[in-house]
Amino acid sequence: MKTLRILSWLSAVLSLAAPLPATALTPAQLRLSMNSGLEVIGAVGALYAIDYTTNLAKTNVWRSLTNLTLPTSPYLVPGTAPSTSGCRFYRAVALTSPTNVANMIFIPPGVFSFGSPSNEVDRSYDEGPQTTVTISRGFYLGARLVTQQEYQSVMTNNPSWFIGDLSRPVEQVSWLDASNYCRLLTQRDLASGQIPARYQYRLPTEAEWEYACRAGTTNRFFYGDDPGYINLRSRAWVYDNSTGTTHPVGLKPANPWGLYDMCGNVWEWCLDWYAPYHQGGSVTDPQGPASGTLRILRGGSWYDFGYSCRSACRIGDDPTADYYNNYGFRVVLAPSGP
Repeated sequence: MKTLRILSWLSAVLSLAAPLPATALTPAQLRLSMNSGLEVIGAVGALYAIDYTTNLAKTNVWRSLTNLTLPTSPYLVPGTAPSTSGCRFYRAVALTSPTNVANMIFIPPGVFSFGSPSNEVDRSYDEGPQTTVTISRGFYLGARLVTQQEYQSVMTNNPSWFIGDLSRPVEQVSWLDASNYCRLLTQRDLASGQIPARYQYRLPTEAEWEYACRAGTTNRFFYGDDPGYINLRSRAWVYDNSTGTTHPVGLKPANPWGLYDMCGNVWEWCLDWYAPYHQGGSVTDPQGPASGTLRILRGGSWYDFGYSCRSACRIGDDPTADYYNNYGFRVVLAPSGP
């Protein structure tokens, strides 16, 4: 009986391929493996959305399973092993990468150590144990913090405490404000054709943020360990050099991936609920728990000492908190879905 159910699942899967843009190498194809699941065959480096449905009669009920930049061909899609009950129909939809979005950096897929080692100077208890994290999908990340001018152009107001220069980062924004900005910016740029269909702006996950902040490094900061915080003042706006205010974005040197103010200036809201780390081991594309009471912030600010600006430092706060003049954010642009 178990074998029959597996065979029924396999026979019910439809291999659909959406054509790639004319500049791509080959269209995508889907192939089933009896023991493993769904394999995608296509152009290595191309971007695909993998969708599924349980009812082909309803063409508007496709659900997103994952988005991936094809690392190899064929590629086994995680989470598609045959089930003993039910059936799914899959399709692969080729996505066009945005080419005209200004001030965003493409962050490639990769693997990094999430959190800090137990012997890191000024480490906090909630930064470990270190976990090996795979970021399986590339994404675009704002090279700079969202400025007051950018925020005002979308939201029609400027909630910031430090006004007078619209090139400063927006602050006094809650997690809800930042998420709403992403939603409205997505609507605007989709309508104007600035971003391709199926793309959206959102906040980075905590793992995406730290991965981008580290930019391939393993030290306390992207430029080194700096145990006495002597070099931090030339790299970030912190308590020691900020003169009690925010500063225009992008004045300090960027990290190796071209991202500015990943340390200091303002804390950055992330997508995740605050929770303890995974208990070591390895995970892929973690997104935090499904619920909680606090949302994650990363990066430190003009008001903080050096230890709060380390790559692994993390805090949580109420997602409605809109009264801190050292809370801001930057945005991700990525295909919609997981």
